[in-house]
Amino acid sequence: MMPEPLHTYFESRRQMAEKALNQYLDTTQSHPEIIHEAMRYSVFAGGKRLRPVLVLAGAEICGRRPEIALPTATAMELIHTYSLVHDDLPAMDDDDLRRGRPTNHKVYGEAVAILAGDALLTKAFELIARNAKIPGVRPQTVPAVVQLIAHGAGTFGMIGGQVLDMQAEGGKWEKLKNHASLLQEIHRHKTAALIRASLQAGATLAGATPKQLTALGHYGDRIGMAFQIADDILDVVADKKKLGKRGSDAKNKKLTFPALYGLVESRRKAQVLVEEAKAALEPFGRRAQVLKQLANYIIERDH
Repeated sequence: MMPEPLHTYFESRRQMAEKALNQYLDTTQSHPEIIHEAMRYSVFAGGKRLRPVLVLAGAEICGRRPEIALPTATAMELIHTYSLVHDDLPAMDDDDLRRGRPTNHKVYGEAVAILAGDALLTKAFELIARNAKIPGVRPQTVPAVVQLIAHGAGTFGMIGGQVLDMQAEGGKWEKLKNHASLLQEIHRHKTAALIRASLQAGATLAGATPKQLTALGHYGDRIGMAFQIADDILDVVADKKKLGKRGSDAKNKKLTFPALYGLVESRRKAQVLVEEAKAALEPFGRRAQVLKQLANYIIERDH
């Protein structure tokens, strides 16, 4: 479980993000109704809201109120959700459960699911643009935020990592050389890039210094890697009801930390990454306490 100070902080910021998501997303009565229903179906299926909370935390650790970054925080959850909708498709992981509910394509069909993902990604950049109108935000910071997030979500980030992941699945990775470096590259792109971009986006909107952005980048990279290792471990050992999906890594013969190193060594590597992440926060002093607690929780969670 989360320690109480982290739980209180995380829950309050999660609720802020949840309220903003409901406010910014079109209702199911918006025409054409089916696409807006499909979008909201996946966005409000649950989830930790980690990425929007990290956007808000990035602004706060640089001395600003979290509200200044709410549109961008919401956008990060839409990007994350779109990636899950597409990841579940038959052409990719072919999953029929997500967060304990049928996946989007099982409910709405593949065509609408693809378009719902496309629509969530498009809506995300509309919201980032809206952040320029938030009082206290310098409009000139928004193009830098767009660049950060597009890079983290694109071919040099999440999408690139997904491609490498697919190329290695089905046991194909066993025939390749440099398994360890390929695994690092998959995780750093597939998961860590968007987590790093979340922190740096919030910090950029808050007017962070280059030193602060670098420190948050190092922290985000390490916790992003640790988060994905923890996910890989949970895919093997977690209660599938808590996880809300059926473990598919072994079925798809994916290259994962447990597959390459086993569970014990995978946990050790995740712990090392967490310690490196906490060390990267030194420039922020006491303001970094919540993010340090979050780094610990990332590898201690059970779902």
